[in-house]
Amino acid sequence: MPQSTPKGLQRLAFGGDYNPEQWPESVWQEDVRLMREAGVTMVSVGIFSWALLEPEAGRYDFGWLDRLLDLLHENGVRVDLGTPTVAPPAWFYRAHPEALPVTAEGTRFSYGSRGAICHSSAAYRAAAAGITTELARRYGSHPALALWHVHNEYGVPVSACYCDSCAAHFRRWLDDTYGSVEAVNEAWGTAFWGQRYGSYEEIDPPRITPTVGNPAQQLDYRRFADATLRENFRTERDILHELAPGVPVTTNFMTALSQCDSIDYWAWGREVDLVTNDHYLITDGRRTHVNLAMAADLTRSVAGGAPWLLLEHSTSGVNWQPRNPAKRPGEMARNSLAHVARGSEGAMFFQWRQSRRGAEKFHSAMVPHGGTDTRIWREVVALGGDLETLREVRGTRTVPDVAVLWDWHSWWAQNLEWRPHAAHDARERADSFYEALYDRHLTVDFAHPESDLSAYPLVVVPALYLMTEAAGQNLREYVENGGTLVVSYFSGIVDEHDAVHPGAYPGALRDVLGLTVDEWSPLLDGQRVTITGPDGAELTGDVWTEFVRPRGAETVWSYADGPAAGGPAVTRHRLGRGTAWYVSTRLDAAALDAILAAAGEDAAVPARTGLPRDVEVVRRAGEGGEYVFALNHSGEAAEVPLDGAGTELLGGGRVSGGITVPAGAVRVVRLDA
Repeated sequence: MPQSTPKGLQRLAFGGDYNPEQWPESVWQEDVRLMREAGVTMVSVGIFSWALLEPEAGRYDFGWLDRLLDLLHENGVRVDLGTPTVAPPAWFYRAHPEALPVTAEGTRFSYGSRGAICHSSAAYRAAAAGITTELARRYGSHPALALWHVHNEYGVPVSACYCDSCAAHFRRWLDDTYGSVEAVNEAWGTAFWGQRYGSYEEIDPPRITPTVGNPAQQLDYRRFADATLRENFRTERDILHELAPGVPVTTNFMTALSQCDSIDYWAWGREVDLVTNDHYLITDGRRTHVNLAMAADLTRSVAGGAPWLLLEHSTSGVNWQPRNPAKRPGEMARNSLAHVARGSEGAMFFQWRQSRRGAEKFHSAMVPHGGTDTRIWREVVALGGDLETLREVRGTRTVPDVAVLWDWHSWWAQNLEWRPHAAHDARERADSFYEALYDRHLTVDFAHPESDLSAYPLVVVPALYLMTEAAGQNLREYVENGGTLVVSYFSGIVDEHDAVHPGAYPGALRDVLGLTVDEWSPLLDGQRVTITGPDGAELTGDVWTEFVRPRGAETVWSYADGPAAGGPAVTRHRLGRGTAWYVSTRLDAAALDAILAAAGEDAAVPARTGLPRDVEVVRRAGEGGEYVFALNHSGEAAEVPLDGAGTELLGGGRVSGGITVPAGAVRVVRLDA
């Protein structure tokens, strides 16, 4: 997928959301002076400014934005200009209260926050197209304009509305998708519980029901809601393309955050000119730098491996989690450069100047409440210098080692009601497998289950419950052609309509795995099982066990106890030139490492076990050369081996054979050709 870069930006992007409307114009001169001091190259402007730009329906006030863009241009700062359609003005809702979204329970939200939008509302669509058109006409050729920023974080905080307008829109979507109500009945299995429909008019959104509603209907409503958001994005994008040709259009994704699991970013990645992402550390006790790496890898994968852009993260603490710790000294730069290592063409923040009022006044910023005599400001200025030093990495691509399959449709289906075990969390399995690969110092690409996997020696499938027949055949061909596959339990069970694949479990994966599963036997809370290998080694599992029947696969680890005692727990199936592994219980970190080590030997994936834990080594390569990023998230200095000699860019100087990375530091080496 081709990716654009911000127009006129010759350096790595560095800056943040700039909201000067929150400040007197006398502050603007100080802002641009500080931007020059920090090395800011681009700022995002106007994202929440609809009420100022259009104070009444059809009456526009662009004077302040004219002065702002001219000032930024005069000071060498490029502009990522927002269409402010995430926050319609109060006058709009007074005229069109029906544009406020309705929950599945029937409650209509009130005005007073952001993102409270029914995306099926004709009035909203017309108003959004109107303000976008006016902005494109006025600023499409402005010399500061580098990028269009449509809306903001689609799907947050409301991804689906259940009002009558959405009901009518849903019926049209069903007709476009299926062609007849009979096809809808077939796809949804409405013969069950007597839910058969005689016409589209009888179909409503999946609102609250006395017990569990039709799962296929709920799954399709997730698809419909996502498609509706994407349709509105395309409308704005096409206006901008027509009226401001040559300026790329994006919207900011939130790929790896569970708060935004309502969006199919595989589909969205094909719609934007440049993939951008927002990422914030989730402080829930886990290693935050691992989730950061996962988010960056997933965003790069959505971009088809091309460079992308980190459009938002935080200089220090955020304000919307139960606990919001400050980042430690050096952590902001390390976070930023970790994104760059994994493909970002810069590091942008929310926001430039910390707000005094509003819901996010305690969210950190590049210019904090304490001003320039603060640690945060000094680190911001230092980071700007580092990014200027690293400008030569622009256009190079991150080099992956292995792939993990990822599908938002499978998450949607998996998270519906009445599954075999409430404690089985497919996202937890994805996080755990990713962390195990991270701890083996392997760089991960994520891939759609039906995509070409031939470039990867090892592909991991962490609990993909929904899998099409085409995806199952794709994995079979991958293994037959020499690939190594690792599949976690409860994968391949249903098709795209949440219908169980005919025959024995695991449905779409029976042939490639060389086995069937007679029954699942989920464990009770606190129960654990021991599995033993051929060398007597013991691994521990919990949550899930299965009665596995090999049909060509060999048993590598067996259940030593539990419901399936004596039966296969982990199997290996030689198929064609490759092998397929199956893991039928939830393994802890040590056990996952053992399985991936064995599968990695089949795949001839480098072990890299000599690197310390929490030290990540990532490569970017291209016509400009090859760069090694070494990031030390630990509390001790680490020795990182190098394949040859090169120049260390951040500290300067020549290195050969290896480099010492101090605790908490980052080193970037340009290897000699």
